[in-house]
Amino acid sequence: MIKKVYLPLVALLVFALSSCGKMGELSADYFTTNPEVLEAVGGKVPVTITGKFPEKYFKKKAIVEVTPVLRWDGGEAKGQPAVFQGEKVQGNDQTISYKAGGTYTMKASFDYVPEMAKSELYLDFKVKKGKKEYTIPSVKIADGVIATSELPTVNSANAAYAPDAFQRIIKQAKEAQIMFLIQQANLRESELKSEGIKDFNKQVVTVAGDTKNYKLNDITISAYASPDGGVKLNTGLAERRQNNTENYLDKQLKKGKIDTKVIAEYTAQDWEGFQELVSKSNLQDKDLILRVLSMYSDPEQREAEIKNISSVYKTLADEILPQLRRARLTANYDVIGRSDEEINEAFNTDASVLSVEELLYAATLTNDNARQQAIYKKTTELYPNDFRAYNNLGMMAYAAGDKATAEKYFKQAASKNANAAEVNTNLGLCELVKGNVAEAETYLSKSTGANTANEALGNLYIKQGQYDKAVAAFGDTKTNSAALAQILAKDYNKAKNTLNAVKNPDAYTDYLMAIVGARTNNANLVKTSMDKVAQKDQNLAAQAANDREFAKYTDEIK
Repeated sequence: MIKKVYLPLVALLVFALSSCGKMGELSADYFTTNPEVLEAVGGKVPVTITGKFPEKYFKKKAIVEVTPVLRWDGGEAKGQPAVFQGEKVQGNDQTISYKAGGTYTMKASFDYVPEMAKSELYLDFKVKKGKKEYTIPSVKIADGVIATSELPTVNSANAAYAPDAFQRIIKQAKEAQIMFLIQQANLRESELKSEGIKDFNKQVVTVAGDTKNYKLNDITISAYASPDGGVKLNTGLAERRQNNTENYLDKQLKKGKIDTKVIAEYTAQDWEGFQELVSKSNLQDKDLILRVLSMYSDPEQREAEIKNISSVYKTLADEILPQLRRARLTANYDVIGRSDEEINEAFNTDASVLSVEELLYAATLTNDNARQQAIYKKTTELYPNDFRAYNNLGMMAYAAGDKATAEKYFKQAASKNANAAEVNTNLGLCELVKGNVAEAETYLSKSTGANTANEALGNLYIKQGQYDKAVAAFGDTKTNSAALAQILAKDYNKAKNTLNAVKNPDAYTDYLMAIVGARTNNANLVKTSMDKVAQKDQNLAAQAANDREFAKYTDEIK
């Protein structure tokens, strides 16, 4: 009788103990992460965690809160917790079977801080069962953080240069018109003594006589007849106007002893000029006239149709057609500016005689940074409202590593022209240096047209974690940032070629090459590159000891 009661009592006791006992420690084998080693992307450290509660583990009346925590020496960051419940709990959280256990997936994202470079990811467990609460020992599930995307390669980016518009040879043209009476080709004295013709002749004499500053290329004569009258009549009329004007010009050139090429031509019926004048006029039926011109190509039919518009033809005859009875003279010449030697000499003796374009151009004639600075500073004195000299002073400071001075100059440039693409590009770079991605994006949205706009956008895309877009933006640019984008996009061969082509390699160039070596299992490349880093920047070399990129290469980075 006693034996019969004993076994059921033991079974009941075991059940009671199992249902009342605490949930025990979980093994790290029950968890995986993607990625296996955490990595900073766009200023965040994202991770997807897959976990498992084993069979006969999760108490039926238990509620478990699981919190991912990234811990480092002196600090930690907590992610969003996930809550799970046992089979006998009434709630809306994921239910885990006691008998079968269960798997789950949770995502976490941490704001990156540099201290995370040497950190570990844990899961913290808090259990609630009725009125009782307790914790399960934390489980380490991953190492972190690979922070390659946070390398400050933007510091060595190329700031945008505001170019000069200097042209040593500038093409110019001086025009004048001789007007004719209807169906006449003779040159009237009143026309030849007009201010327009006087100015034209005077300019031709000046240009031809000053071969140091000018070069007279040719003079063209274009003679016209208005489109009223027949084609045959107008052809002869336009030709005579051309010949008479050409004879007059020949006499003027001989008088001034000027030798130049004269090109003469005529247009029998100036329909093109007629259409232009009508379109610019306030004629009542101008749309009807323009429609006639578009419908008919035959000149006689055009003329007949327009004359049929009796309401407007008198106005055409009085106001439009007289303007087409003309000969246009055009003197084509070059204005020759100062030579490089003359510009340099002028800056040395009296910079005030130079235009702003000549001064900005002068800065391109030397590789001496001190002289370039002096030229730009003098430009800001002589032309204080031009943004370009301030911008280029900032560009030089940025390249020298003085980011505070660079930003000061860029802001001065912005006060002169806030919409300049170069200024917005450079202020965007300054914000990226400070880690202000949103502010940088605002500036770079106005960078189109600057010579380094794409490079700046590439740096922005790196900060945003858009690595393929960054690679596309950089194109064939050979900089540390371009190589960084290629590494993050996992194109290691391209990154290696880019790093080998960097014009002025620094410690970060070699550091990135070491990362290429680590990611391609090239221990020798890691060692040779890190040796170069140590020669150039001991502090950067010391950082490699905590860089997860080199976790398998402790001997090579010593």
